[in-house]
Amino acid sequence: MVEQLNVFFSNLSFMLKVFYAPWCGHCKKLEPVWNEVGIEMKNMGSPVKVGKMDATSFSSIASEFGVRGYPTIKLLKGDLAYNYRGPRTKDDIIEFANRVAGPLIRPLPSQHMFEHVQKRHRVLFVYVGGESPLKEKYIEVASELIVYTYFFSASEDVLPEYVTLPELPAVVVIKDGTYFVYDGNGLFLILGKLVAIAVIDDKNSSVEHTRLKSIIQEVARDYRDHFHRDFQFGHMDGNDYINSLLMDDLTIPTIVVLNTSNQQYFLPDRHIENTEDMVQFINNILDGTAEAQGGDGLLQRIKRIIYDAKSTVVSVFKSSPLLGCFLFGLPLGVISIMCYGICIADTDGGVDEHEAAKKENSDRELTDEGSEEEQEEEKNGRYTGLSDGELKQKDVMEKKKD
Repeated sequence: MVEQLNVFFSNLSFMLKVFYAPWCGHCKKLEPVWNEVGIEMKNMGSPVKVGKMDATSFSSIASEFGVRGYPTIKLLKGDLAYNYRGPRTKDDIIEFANRVAGPLIRPLPSQHMFEHVQKRHRVLFVYVGGESPLKEKYIEVASELIVYTYFFSASEDVLPEYVTLPELPAVVVIKDGTYFVYDGNGLFLILGKLVAIAVIDDKNSSVEHTRLKSIIQEVARDYRDHFHRDFQFGHMDGNDYINSLLMDDLTIPTIVVLNTSNQQYFLPDRHIENTEDMVQFINNILDGTAEAQGGDGLLQRIKRIIYDAKSTVVSVFKSSPLLGCFLFGLPLGVISIMCYGICIADTDGGVDEHEAAKKENSDRELTDEGSEEEQEEEKNGRYTGLSDGELKQKDVMEKKKD
């Protein structure tokens, strides 16, 4: 069955698949969204087929695709599998599927097309020039990072007038009406930027939630020249996704800075009251005085395993307490019975050995008594052939000896 499914997947050009577990609360929450994704992708005439798989029933396939938690969303493109780590909303999932299923490098043949794309995307990565080692490297980077953003190519005359290239070929990054050219290291610095996020509740209109969102927006706008090479800014609705990244429960509203290159994060050591506090926090990160937490070391990987296991157990009990009791209570019950049986067997063995020893001692006593009787009978037998006088004389001699 597993081999047939693998062949089935390999014959599909594009498959957007979610691996789920029936007891997973997050999976149940995703189910109506996933159904909407499937309907809309079909109505769009997309070549991407939408499906789902019970990872508990097909654990070998889930393991082959590297599924370690639920739900896990992957887009299968030929022999490649791309993980989706964004918000679990219909629009975000569809946008991810269309981006990854399309070409790695999308050409922009005209200024009109360039302007159209620029209105839809805040950040553009554009390769300008012909075939070259730089283009090969650009394609390599795009194949790894297409899950996060789009990659384009264009001729020099298609670019906006304010973009001036010192030489060709070149890679240009355009954002918020500014640009800079890849200089050998810049592309990778941008892709590994620090991300400052205001984690808020969009449905909460309290002053604290709106204030943190405004602070992030003001810093991104007013200090763009200072921080745009190292930072990106944004806000996030809800803390579920950020909690899974940090393996912690953040109280919202709050500010967190993520380092996407090494999975480290920074939390402010004091309350962010205004724009100046936020700028100071960012400067502390840049000069190394702010404490970095997390990372991708061995201890953090072990912590990740423990956190995932804990999250799975909690999710099971929250979504279905009875099922959770059955899944975790049954193995514990079996183990308890086995331990009890082993202890009882050892105790019974000790009792049996004690009884055997006691019986052996009793047999020895009986044997000793029997020997005395036999000795008395033997003695009497020796005296049977003597006369009464000889017997009396024999008794007197024995008494004298005594």
